[in-house]
Amino acid sequence: MADVSHHLVRWTGLAGSIMLAVAAFLGGALPDGDLRPDPVKIWLGPNGPWIIGLWLFGTIAMSVAWWMLRDRVPSARWALTTAALWILPFLVTPPLGSRDAYAYACQGASYANGISPYEFGVSTLPCPWLDTMSHIWRDTPAPYGPLFVVISGAVVAATGSLFGSIAMFRVLAVAGVVLTAACLPVLARRCGVPVGRALWLALASPLVGVHLISGVHNDAMMVGLMVAGLAIVVTWPGRTWHLLAGGVVLGLAAGIKVTALVVVPFAALAAIPNGFSLRGLFRDGTPVVGGAVGTLFGVTLAAGLDLGWITGLSHGNEVIAWTSPPTAVGQTLGYLALPFGLHIDALPVTRGIAMVVLAALLVWLWFRARYREPLWHAALALTAAVALAPLFHPWYWFWPLVLLAATAHRTWWFSAVAVYSAFHVLADGTGLPRHTKTIGAPLMTLFVIVVAVRLIRSARTARRPVPAD
Repeated sequence: MADVSHHLVRWTGLAGSIMLAVAAFLGGALPDGDLRPDPVKIWLGPNGPWIIGLWLFGTIAMSVAWWMLRDRVPSARWALTTAALWILPFLVTPPLGSRDAYAYACQGASYANGISPYEFGVSTLPCPWLDTMSHIWRDTPAPYGPLFVVISGAVVAATGSLFGSIAMFRVLAVAGVVLTAACLPVLARRCGVPVGRALWLALASPLVGVHLISGVHNDAMMVGLMVAGLAIVVTWPGRTWHLLAGGVVLGLAAGIKVTALVVVPFAALAAIPNGFSLRGLFRDGTPVVGGAVGTLFGVTLAAGLDLGWITGLSHGNEVIAWTSPPTAVGQTLGYLALPFGLHIDALPVTRGIAMVVLAALLVWLWFRARYREPLWHAALALTAAVALAPLFHPWYWFWPLVLLAATAHRTWWFSAVAVYSAFHVLADGTGLPRHTKTIGAPLMTLFVIVVAVRLIRSARTARRPVPAD
């Protein structure tokens, strides 16, 4: 019966990925698609019911199949084979769930023509494929790391076409997923987590095929390099040159997306072979941190760029969606003030408080990790970074998901977030949160309150002294 169940899961998930692939051809994020769509317009448009139906049932099929086996995967080989089967249909589809691929191509065209995408928006050139990009990003600087800017420029220069550029970005995304598959078992064995389960949770989730492979998000490259860097560090703790190499790889990950720097302080702890000490941290942590930071700045200088990606990151604040908890709280406060005739913008305050809380949490997690498992705390740090950011996209959850898959012993909570994230955007990239804010923001605020109360109660219970017998 177990074999029958596993085969049923495999083919159910594959059926879901095929449905999503068909939805991509009928109404994905096509180059000539509507840049200001909404669910009603999609439904009333050509093939509308088919597009939404295939997207919905395909996502349900993949999510249910993945969820059913999250704690009972037959083997690592079975997990890899099934994940590869589910990814196959997405290798040949138009982009799904996002128009970021077109932004990559336009920013690459700017850099290839000697224009820094950190200083000017892609409309400055103008990009030859400007009409494919969402309007909000046409005049904003690129938020990506310097290495990805260089890669984007090389891709556009080599291919010379939008179609060729997207195909090459997809190849790079596949390479990132393959690198994750190759290195994740090292982290799972270190943390005593079954390798098959870790691979299943990280690679077979509906986020991978839709958003990393079909959506060609550079998060696949960032996470692949991040996992590889951590694997090098934990395989050769105490060995300076190996640790330096691990730091360099982590720096390359940050060169794709600077978020990867969140794990570097925890990698420095993992580099110490015989328990934490200040001497060990200085001796073994320095090569990791130095390699990562030096590589990031070295790539920036070699590319002839500056630190403009910091300014680019701030433009994420222009997107307002309740899927970000601090944004939802700010929206809800605004709604609560309306009956009193007040029109307030609480977003700068709630987002600012979230950044302060995040900084404190990262410091606390690092101090806690000194005498506990650093990789698990690195996973929690990435989780906090995603949860407290002013903007949340479904593919952002892949960052902590991979490390949680390799380090966590309870899987339901982060698996539930992945399933929840899979339903955020329609096939063409239409964000459902944008059309559900008056309901979604209060519900997310209520969820934040519940989680905060539970965490406070847990902290009080942990501090309570155990009565003597």
